[in-house]
Amino acid sequence: MRIEFHEPNWQITATPDVMIRLKHIFPRANKYRTGALHLASTPEVCRDLEWIMERWEFDIPPGDLRRLSGGADQHRATQEEVRSILNSGQALRLDGMEPARAPREYQRVAADLALTTGHLLLADDLGLGKSMSSLLMLRDPEALPALIVCPTHLPEQWVSELGKTFPLLRTHIIRSLKVYDPAERREMGGHNPDVLIINYAKLRGWGDHLAGQVKTVIFDEVQELRRADSDKYVAAAQIADGATYKMGLSATPVYNYGGETHNIFQVLAPEVLGSREEFAREWGSGYWHDQVEVADPAALGTYLRNEGLLLRRTRKDVGRELPEVVRVTHAIDSDEKVYDKLTGEAIDLAKLILNSEAERKERWQASGELDWRLRQATGIAKAPYVADFTRLLLESEESVVLFGWHRAVYDIWAERLADFDPVFYTGEESPAAKQRSRDEFVSGRSRVLIMSLRAGLGLDGLQERSHVAVFGELDWSPGMHDQCVGRLHRDGQGESVVAYFLVSETGADPPMAEVLNLKRMQSEPLIDPEAELFTAADRTGRIRQLAEEVMRQRQARPQQQLVAA
Repeated sequence: MRIEFHEPNWQITATPDVMIRLKHIFPRANKYRTGALHLASTPEVCRDLEWIMERWEFDIPPGDLRRLSGGADQHRATQEEVRSILNSGQALRLDGMEPARAPREYQRVAADLALTTGHLLLADDLGLGKSMSSLLMLRDPEALPALIVCPTHLPEQWVSELGKTFPLLRTHIIRSLKVYDPAERREMGGHNPDVLIINYAKLRGWGDHLAGQVKTVIFDEVQELRRADSDKYVAAAQIADGATYKMGLSATPVYNYGGETHNIFQVLAPEVLGSREEFAREWGSGYWHDQVEVADPAALGTYLRNEGLLLRRTRKDVGRELPEVVRVTHAIDSDEKVYDKLTGEAIDLAKLILNSEAERKERWQASGELDWRLRQATGIAKAPYVADFTRLLLESEESVVLFGWHRAVYDIWAERLADFDPVFYTGEESPAAKQRSRDEFVSGRSRVLIMSLRAGLGLDGLQERSHVAVFGELDWSPGMHDQCVGRLHRDGQGESVVAYFLVSETGADPPMAEVLNLKRMQSEPLIDPEAELFTAADRTGRIRQLAEEVMRQRQARPQQQLVAA
């Protein structure tokens, strides 16, 4: 029996009886192949191999043995430091550049953990200062220069955070997809920046140029990397591979299925969860629409936390509790005539989707059309009632943040709420226009902020103005709802936040509500094993459920009209 190193893997050959045992010990290994086992060379694997060598006698070349022992020692040392940090709850690194504003101890702990392991997914509760935690890594001179990657609307907010924390660091926002030399920009005066800030949309143009040029990468709202089939993902992985320290920030890193965790860690720490196939074998219960469903999200979350890869603190954990969010699901009326008019072809699309004999391409195209058609029609049909509900709230509330998705829906809301001077923060406004809307709302010049469900990730300051959120349209991902609520439920909020989910009994809302429960089952226990779970929904595809709902509603409509008559 023999263990050998063949870059980048360890190769293990053994007798059949031992090989069977090893495949149980190393679940990432392919159990359905004969011959040698191949395992990625990581400190954790080295330590496991060292352990099995105490159980069975293996031959190993002297050089490979030194490599294995070194990797095992590295794993032990890292684990010991991780335990010291987590068990004590105290920062261990007190040297380096001192920040201009005093950090909280738990923020130092997060930075120390990332500096120890080299990678961290920081999933602290919304509003606990994840930005500050990540910036504290930069007090170590070895962590510079750094790159911050963030959503389109947040670069200026990061500049402000850096100015308050480390005012002596030179910062520069990358404003072009085309590569240029930041030092040549007038404001840099010929100096290279200490910290570069770029949005995800421009990242694809800078992957080759920044790879190997930065020591630290901070991915704000790291759920942007949950899909591995985009140019920005490839660029993010390319840059991260050449960096020493990587931290991903998000209170809601998993929006849909637990397998998104693998895509995120393939950027932050590519070796820790193995290949996609290994991850699916070790942690998955199967694939669902190309997504890996995790069999036991709580167990995966526990593993990531124990390895110092995931850190999640609640407000209760750090003594900064706010009143619990009050979530109210409210049935709202819907104009069935408007809905029927806007979904005239929906019944044909639904039949095509449910026809198993139809060509896959046709069903795929029909699925996309049915999704947008039904969601928009649902939003438009209930839009006047959502606006009236919001108006009723404004009789007693000073201001409201109204969340939606479709421009046609926004226009109806804006017209019916015109006397409250509504402003927009959606995907159609420029960053400067978004900032103006934010400022007008926070200053009190507007009482209604109409915000896209996916436009305000990481936005701060709204908690100073409002504590009421109204969801006039739903998102497929429960994490997006949590992010929206988190714009209000954060430090600086003086009242209990109330979130109203306005759901109609027809259209896309009923099947969306059902799917949202299934997705929450994947995300909540991964982040918090003690989180209360919702009742599991039937595991059918979301578009298929829409199609089935269309058929059910159309079949029920004549009977309802007959009863009414």
